Amino acid sequence: MKKMLATGALSILLAACAKEKENAMGANDTQWRERLTAEQFRITQQQGTEAPFSGAYWNHWESGTYSCVCCGQELFRSDAKFDAGCGWPSYFEPVRDGAIEERPDTSHGMVRTEVRCARCGAHLGHLFHDGPPPTGLRYCINSAALSFRPDGAVQTKKEPTQRPVQKDGGR
Repeated sequence: MKKMLATGALSILLAACAKEKENAMGANDTQWRERLTAEQFRITQQQGTEAPFSGAYWNHWESGTYSCVCCGQELFRSDAKFDAGCGWPSYFEPVRDGAIEERPDTSHGMVRTEVRCARCGAHLGHLFHDGPPPTGLRYCINSAALSFRPDGAVQTKKEPTQRPVQKDGGR
């Protein structure tokens, strides 16, 4: 009887853990792997980081909007982008309040603030307090977590199931 109860409790616990792995979009790892490139999955779903000076947008200065590669939510405008010299796209503010979520991150022996998409929970990068005026903030974001829409481009509904075009050779 105790073994049956323990097995039942373990099954419930495993089911709950599996459910937690789904994000706010209701997608699990298998579905995200189908929707994203390997690099996008590693960064957005496994809290990875791309190498500095390697992403498509670290030195990109076209006018437009940067969105979450997973769900398409607008995150940053090009007029809030600045050259921080760190090798990642950097912004001093998000496109609007509530677009991103901040979480404490104590991984790798550091104390940082992780930045995630508020809609789908995708890992984007980190927030630092060494940015320029007017906010003094630096949202240091992985290019692989972003898609870009130039100003004047017709916005179409991007389904998360579409694989984004890689501009950086798949890095």
